[in-house]
Amino acid sequence: MSCSTSKVITDYDDETDFLKFKTFDFYEDNGDNLNDFDVKRITTAIEKELKNAGLNYSPKPSFFIYFDSKITENQNNNTIGIGVGTGGRNGGIGISGGIPIGGKKLNEEISIRFIEAAKNELFWEGSLTSTIKEKRTPDERKLHLQEVIQKIINKYISDTK
Repeated sequence: MSCSTSKVITDYDDETDFLKFKTFDFYEDNGDNLNDFDVKRITTAIEKELKNAGLNYSPKPSFFIYFDSKITENQNNNTIGIGVGTGGRNGGIGISGGIPIGGKKLNEEISIRFIEAAKNELFWEGSLTSTIKEKRTPDERKLHLQEVIQKIINKYISDTK
């Protein structure tokens, strides 16, 4: 699953009347940088969390949802050092290097944007960046995405109060 999770970052206009947003739908082009399985996992997780918050899916929504992902390589500072050196009285030669421990890690940023349907204007966005393992099982991916989505939607709920 994830190795570490940072806090959810949000942005919105503090003049927004969040009470008028009761129904939602998803844009069809969601999921930049995500495969079809992860798009489905995220869509399902968002829908579940919003329904738990009292919002409902509708083909004529008050807002649309767009989400995407960015993945960057994480600089791994955990290495095993290997060195070879010789030295004499007046000089020396040395070679050293590091072998990463624990496999390659990536930073994955999941962003969710809520767009008012009537005006086609962004009214809230939230994102969370996590450090993840490059190789994860489908179950690990699903669990991680559910946790990330739950944190982002919980922050939306707290922002609207």
